[in-house]
Amino acid sequence: MSPPADVPAHFQTFLAFDFGLKRTGVATGNRLLRTATPQATIRAEGEARLAAAADRVKQWEPDALVVGVPFHPDGASHDNTARARKFARQLRGRCALPVYEVDERYSTTEALASGARDADAGAACIILEQFLRSLP
Repeated sequence: MSPPADVPAHFQTFLAFDFGLKRTGVATGNRLLRTATPQATIRAEGEARLAAAADRVKQWEPDALVVGVPFHPDGASHDNTARARKFARQLRGRCALPVYEVDERYSTTEALASGARDADAGAACIILEQFLRSLP
């Protein structure tokens, strides 16, 4: 799953989420530098998670959102694939912003291997930087 080629050039700032049932990592980044910065992880579930995510969107005012979608190593979907996609749809509806989905296989493992103090926020950075690198 790669970001759509139709990400408008005027979209410069992004807020990314590494969806999790108990913790959701958050990162901010921009197209110019193609880097991401970790933000405080959301420690909430259900509606509280969505409300906290929407608050971050209000705080950062990004042009678009990026959500990591997990898959099995062979690319097959699993329960969290559907949950992450539902979270992406909910964000799209609640925040009225474009939401791009990114394959986030191994992002947490990569964040831990790189020494991230907060694996969830580190994974959100990896997801966002992967997305940013794919843009023209």
